[in-house]
Amino acid sequence: MNFSEAKLELKQLLKKVNPCELRKLLKWIRTADELDELLSDNRTVILRHIADELRGSLPQDAMFPSESTAYCKMQQLPRPTVHVDSFLYDEDQVDSLCEEGTMSRSYCLTCGSYRTAPLDFISHSFSISELQFLFENVLPDLSDRLLVDVGSRLGAVLYGGYVFSSASQLVGLELSEEFVKLQNNILHKYKLTDRIKVLQTDICLQSTLLQNTDVLIMNNVFEFFMEPCEQVRAWRFIMENFRKKGSLLVTVPSLQESLNTLQQEALQPGWVEELPVNYEVYLGRDTDPDALRQIHLYRVV
Repeated sequence: MNFSEAKLELKQLLKKVNPCELRKLLKWIRTADELDELLSDNRTVILRHIADELRGSLPQDAMFPSESTAYCKMQQLPRPTVHVDSFLYDEDQVDSLCEEGTMSRSYCLTCGSYRTAPLDFISHSFSISELQFLFENVLPDLSDRLLVDVGSRLGAVLYGGYVFSSASQLVGLELSEEFVKLQNNILHKYKLTDRIKVLQTDICLQSTLLQNTDVLIMNNVFEFFMEPCEQVRAWRFIMENFRKKGSLLVTVPSLQESLNTLQQEALQPGWVEELPVNYEVYLGRDTDPDALRQIHLYRVV
Protein backbone atom coordinates (compact mmCIF):
# COMPACT_ATOMS: atom_id res chain seq x y z
CA MET A 1 0.00 0.00 0.00
CA ASN A 2 1.51 3.34 -1.02
CA PHE A 3 1.04 6.73 0.67
CA SER A 4 -1.98 7.81 -1.44
CA GLU A 5 -3.76 4.50 -0.88
CA ALA A 6 -3.06 4.58 2.85
CA LYS A 7 -4.32 8.17 3.15
CA LEU A 8 -7.55 7.30 1.32
CA GLU A 9 -8.13 4.23 3.47
CA LEU A 10 -7.49 6.22 6.67
CA LYS A 11 -10.02 8.86 5.60
CA GLN A 12 -12.58 6.13 4.92
CA LEU A 13 -11.91 4.64 8.36
CA LEU A 14 -12.30 8.00 10.13
CA LYS A 15 -15.66 8.52 8.43
CA LYS A 16 -16.92 5.36 10.15
CA VAL A 17 -15.99 6.59 13.64
CA ASN A 18 -18.77 7.80 15.90
CA PRO A 19 -18.54 11.65 15.76
CA CYS A 20 -18.59 11.76 19.56
CA GLU A 21 -15.46 9.58 19.65
CA LEU A 22 -13.58 11.18 16.76
CA ARG A 23 -11.85 13.89 18.81
CA LYS A 24 -10.68 11.27 21.31
CA LEU A 25 -9.29 9.10 18.51
CA LEU A 26 -7.42 11.99 16.89
CA LYS A 27 -5.88 12.92 20.24
CA TRP A 28 -4.75 9.31 20.67
CA ILE A 29 -3.15 9.36 17.20
CA ARG A 30 -1.22 12.53 18.10
CA THR A 31 0.01 11.37 21.52
CA ALA A 32 -0.01 7.55 21.70
CA ASP A 33 3.27 5.83 22.58
CA GLU A 34 2.09 2.78 20.63
CA LEU A 35 2.28 4.67 17.34
CA ASP A 36 5.75 5.99 18.11
CA GLU A 37 6.85 2.39 18.65
CA LEU A 38 5.69 1.58 15.12
CA LEU A 39 8.01 4.31 13.80
CA SER A 40 10.96 2.97 15.79
CA ASP A 41 13.39 0.63 14.09
CA ASN A 42 16.71 -1.01 14.75
CA ARG A 43 18.59 2.11 13.61
CA THR A 44 17.08 4.33 16.29
CA VAL A 45 17.56 1.54 18.85
CA ILE A 46 21.30 1.52 18.08
CA LEU A 47 21.50 5.30 18.53
CA ARG A 48 19.62 5.11 21.84
CA HIS A 49 22.07 2.47 23.08
CA ILE A 50 24.98 4.74 22.11
CA ALA A 51 23.32 7.68 23.89
CA ASP A 52 22.87 5.52 27.01
CA GLU A 53 26.55 4.59 26.87
CA LEU A 54 27.66 8.22 26.52
CA ARG A 55 25.47 9.46 29.38
CA GLY A 56 27.43 7.21 31.73
CA SER A 57 30.72 8.79 30.60
CA LEU A 58 29.76 12.45 30.86
CA PRO A 59 28.57 14.99 33.42
CA GLN A 60 24.88 15.80 33.16
CA ASP A 61 25.49 18.92 31.06
CA ALA A 62 27.71 16.88 28.67
CA MET A 63 30.43 19.52 28.84
CA PHE A 64 34.03 19.12 29.97
CA PRO A 65 35.78 21.66 32.25
CA SER A 66 38.14 22.45 29.36
CA GLU A 67 35.25 24.13 27.49
CA SER A 68 35.78 27.40 29.31
CA THR A 69 34.96 29.55 26.25
CA ALA A 70 31.57 27.88 25.83
CA TYR A 71 30.77 28.30 29.53
CA CYS A 72 31.65 32.01 29.39
CA LYS A 73 29.59 32.63 26.26
CA MET A 74 26.55 30.89 27.77
CA GLN A 75 26.83 33.10 30.86
CA GLN A 76 26.81 36.18 28.63
CA LEU A 77 23.46 35.32 27.04
CA PRO A 78 20.52 37.64 27.92
CA ARG A 79 18.62 34.84 29.69
CA PRO A 80 19.94 32.09 31.98
CA THR A 81 20.85 29.17 29.73
CA VAL A 82 21.95 25.61 30.40
CA HIS A 83 23.30 22.97 28.03
CA VAL A 84 21.05 19.90 27.69
CA ASP A 85 22.39 17.66 24.95
CA SER A 86 19.54 16.61 22.65
CA PHE A 87 21.28 13.42 21.55
CA LEU A 88 21.57 12.26 25.14
CA TYR A 89 18.29 13.50 26.62
CA ASP A 90 14.85 13.47 25.01
CA GLU A 91 11.84 15.27 26.50
CA ASP A 92 10.76 12.28 28.61
CA GLN A 93 14.22 11.93 30.11
CA VAL A 94 14.36 15.66 30.90
CA ASP A 95 10.94 15.39 32.56
CA SER A 96 12.13 12.44 34.66
CA LEU A 97 15.26 14.29 35.79
CA CYS A 98 13.16 17.34 36.70
CA GLU A 99 10.84 15.16 38.76
CA GLU A 100 13.86 13.67 40.54
CA GLY A 101 15.14 17.17 41.27
CA THR A 102 18.46 16.64 39.45
CA MET A 103 17.49 19.02 36.63
CA SER A 104 15.25 22.08 36.43
CA ARG A 105 13.40 23.88 33.66
CA SER A 106 13.17 27.13 35.62
CA TYR A 107 15.16 29.47 37.84
CA CYS A 108 14.19 31.67 40.78
CA LEU A 109 13.69 35.36 40.03
CA THR A 110 13.89 36.27 43.71
CA CYS A 111 15.81 33.85 45.87
CA GLY A 112 13.49 32.13 48.35
CA SER A 113 10.27 33.12 46.59
CA TYR A 114 7.88 31.29 44.25
CA ARG A 115 8.62 33.73 41.41
CA THR A 116 10.29 31.66 38.71
CA ALA A 117 10.97 31.92 34.99
CA PRO A 118 11.81 29.23 32.44
CA LEU A 119 15.45 28.46 31.71
CA ASP A 120 16.64 28.46 28.12
CA PHE A 121 18.03 25.12 26.96
CA ILE A 122 20.72 24.90 24.30
CA SER A 123 22.13 21.77 22.66
CA HIS A 124 25.34 21.31 20.70
CA SER A 125 24.08 18.01 19.23
CA PHE A 126 21.21 16.92 17.02
CA SER A 127 18.56 14.76 18.65
CA ILE A 128 17.94 11.28 17.23
CA SER A 129 14.79 12.44 15.45
CA GLU A 130 16.68 15.44 14.01
CA LEU A 131 19.38 13.09 12.73
CA GLN A 132 16.74 10.94 11.06
CA PHE A 133 15.18 14.05 9.51
CA LEU A 134 18.59 15.25 8.32
CA PHE A 135 19.61 12.05 6.58
CA GLU A 136 16.22 10.90 5.31
CA ASN A 137 14.49 14.20 4.44
CA VAL A 138 17.11 16.93 3.99
CA LEU A 139 20.01 15.18 2.29
CA PRO A 140 19.83 13.05 -0.90
CA ASP A 141 21.24 9.55 -1.28
CA LEU A 142 24.85 9.73 -0.06
CA SER A 143 26.18 6.58 -1.72
CA ASP A 144 29.88 6.98 -2.62
CA ARG A 145 30.00 10.38 -0.92
CA LEU A 146 32.29 11.79 1.77
CA LEU A 147 30.60 13.57 4.68
CA VAL A 148 32.54 15.74 7.12
CA ASP A 149 31.18 16.95 10.45
CA VAL A 150 32.95 20.05 11.79
CA GLY A 151 33.17 19.92 15.59
CA SER A 152 31.93 16.33 15.88
CA ARG A 153 31.87 16.49 19.70
CA LEU A 154 29.97 13.36 20.88
CA GLY A 155 29.85 11.97 17.32
CA ALA A 156 26.06 12.10 16.97
CA VAL A 157 26.16 13.14 13.29
CA LEU A 158 28.65 10.36 12.53
CA TYR A 159 26.56 7.66 14.22
CA GLY A 160 23.39 9.02 12.60
CA GLY A 161 25.05 9.07 9.18
CA TYR A 162 26.19 5.49 9.68
CA VAL A 163 22.73 4.09 10.41
CA PHE A 164 20.52 6.44 8.35
CA SER A 165 22.65 6.90 5.20
CA SER A 166 24.85 5.08 2.72
CA ALA A 167 27.70 7.60 2.88
CA SER A 168 30.91 5.80 1.99
CA GLN A 169 32.95 7.72 4.57
CA LEU A 170 32.03 9.87 7.57
CA VAL A 171 34.78 12.02 9.07
CA GLY A 172 34.54 13.96 12.32
CA LEU A 173 36.81 16.93 13.02
CA GLU A 174 37.19 17.69 16.72
CA LEU A 175 39.69 19.83 18.65
CA SER A 176 39.08 18.30 22.09
CA GLU A 177 41.18 15.26 22.93
CA GLU A 178 38.55 14.22 25.49
CA PHE A 179 35.75 14.14 22.91
CA VAL A 180 37.94 12.39 20.31
CA LYS A 181 38.69 9.64 22.83
CA LEU A 182 35.00 9.38 23.71
CA GLN A 183 34.02 9.00 20.04
CA ASN A 184 36.72 6.43 19.30
CA ASN A 185 35.57 4.33 22.24
CA ILE A 186 32.07 4.22 20.74
CA LEU A 187 33.36 3.51 17.22
CA HIS A 188 35.31 0.47 18.40
CA LYS A 189 32.67 -0.84 20.79
CA TYR A 190 29.88 -0.67 18.17
CA LYS A 191 32.17 -1.68 15.27
CA LEU A 192 31.62 1.49 13.23
CA THR A 193 35.23 2.03 12.14
CA ASP A 194 34.67 0.67 8.62
CA ARG A 195 33.01 3.95 7.56
CA ILE A 196 33.75 6.45 10.36
CA LYS A 197 36.94 8.09 11.52
CA VAL A 198 37.58 11.02 13.86
CA LEU A 199 40.49 13.43 13.52
CA GLN A 200 41.73 15.62 16.36
CA THR A 201 42.37 18.74 14.30
CA ASP A 202 41.43 22.31 13.44
CA ILE A 203 39.24 22.73 10.35
CA CYS A 204 41.73 25.34 9.12
CA LEU A 205 44.37 22.61 8.74
CA GLN A 206 42.22 20.47 6.47
CA SER A 207 42.23 22.16 3.06
CA THR A 208 42.67 18.90 1.08
CA LEU A 209 39.89 17.18 3.00
CA LEU A 210 37.52 20.13 2.46
CA GLN A 211 38.30 20.23 -1.24
CA ASN A 212 37.19 16.59 -1.53
CA THR A 213 34.16 16.79 0.77
CA ASP A 214 30.71 16.13 -0.71
CA VAL A 215 28.65 17.04 2.38
CA LEU A 216 29.75 19.42 5.14
CA ILE A 217 27.81 19.54 8.42
CA MET A 218 28.13 22.53 10.76
CA ASN A 219 25.80 22.39 13.75
CA ASN A 220 26.21 25.45 16.00
CA VAL A 221 29.90 24.84 15.59
CA PHE A 222 31.68 28.18 16.06
CA GLU A 223 29.53 30.61 18.03
CA PHE A 224 30.09 29.14 21.50
CA PHE A 225 33.60 27.79 20.99
CA MET A 226 35.54 30.55 19.22
CA GLU A 227 36.07 34.24 19.60
CA PRO A 228 34.67 36.37 16.70
CA CYS A 229 38.07 36.88 15.03
CA GLU A 230 38.66 33.11 15.05
CA GLN A 231 35.20 32.51 13.63
CA VAL A 232 35.89 34.90 10.74
CA ARG A 233 39.18 33.11 10.02
CA ALA A 234 37.43 29.72 9.97
CA TRP A 235 34.60 30.91 7.71
CA ARG A 236 37.09 32.44 5.26
CA PHE A 237 39.02 29.18 5.12
CA ILE A 238 35.86 27.15 4.50
CA MET A 239 34.65 29.49 1.75
CA GLU A 240 38.05 29.29 0.04
CA ASN A 241 38.36 25.48 0.18
CA PHE A 242 34.85 23.99 0.18
CA ARG A 243 34.31 24.79 -3.49
CA LYS A 244 33.49 21.52 -5.29
CA LYS A 245 30.48 22.31 -7.45
CA GLY A 246 27.30 20.60 -6.26
CA SER A 247 28.65 19.82 -2.79
CA LEU A 248 26.14 20.26 0.02
CA LEU A 249 26.42 22.32 3.19
CA VAL A 250 24.14 21.87 6.22
CA THR A 251 24.18 24.57 8.90
CA VAL A 252 22.45 25.30 12.20
CA PRO A 253 21.53 28.13 12.38
CA SER A 254 21.32 29.60 8.87
CA LEU A 255 24.42 31.04 7.20
CA GLN A 256 22.82 34.48 7.21
CA GLU A 257 22.26 34.37 10.96
CA SER A 258 25.78 33.12 11.68
CA LEU A 259 27.49 35.71 9.48
CA ASN A 260 25.26 38.62 10.50
CA THR A 261 26.20 37.94 14.11
CA LEU A 262 29.81 38.48 13.11
CA GLN A 263 28.87 41.68 11.24
CA GLN A 264 30.90 40.48 8.29
CA GLU A 265 29.23 41.63 5.07
CA ALA A 266 32.34 40.53 3.18
CA LEU A 267 31.59 36.94 4.24
CA GLN A 268 28.09 36.83 2.77
CA PRO A 269 27.68 33.33 1.32
CA GLY A 270 27.74 34.03 -2.43
CA TRP A 271 29.50 30.75 -3.09
CA VAL A 272 26.41 28.70 -2.19
CA GLU A 273 22.66 28.77 -2.87
CA GLU A 274 20.03 27.74 -0.32
CA LEU A 275 17.86 24.76 -1.24
CA PRO A 276 14.27 24.22 -0.05
CA VAL A 277 13.63 21.82 2.81
CA ASN A 278 10.27 20.22 3.59
CA TYR A 279 9.84 20.63 7.33
CA GLU A 280 6.31 19.13 7.42
CA VAL A 281 7.48 15.67 8.47
CA TYR A 282 6.22 13.69 11.45
CA LEU A 283 8.92 11.64 13.16
CA GLY A 284 7.27 11.03 16.52
CA ARG A 285 5.85 13.15 19.30
CA ASP A 286 9.32 14.01 20.66
CA THR A 287 10.25 15.83 17.47
CA ASP A 288 10.63 19.59 17.93
CA PRO A 289 9.36 21.37 14.77
CA ASP A 290 11.20 24.57 15.74
CA ALA A 291 14.49 22.65 15.95
CA LEU A 292 13.93 21.13 12.50
CA ARG A 293 13.42 24.61 11.03
CA GLN A 294 16.88 25.62 12.26
CA ILE A 295 18.42 23.11 9.81
CA HIS A 296 19.37 24.79 6.51
CA LEU A 297 20.66 23.19 3.31
CA TYR A 298 22.93 24.86 0.73
CA ARG A 299 24.60 23.80 -2.50
CA VAL A 300 27.98 25.02 -3.75
CA VAL A 301 27.54 26.90 -7.03
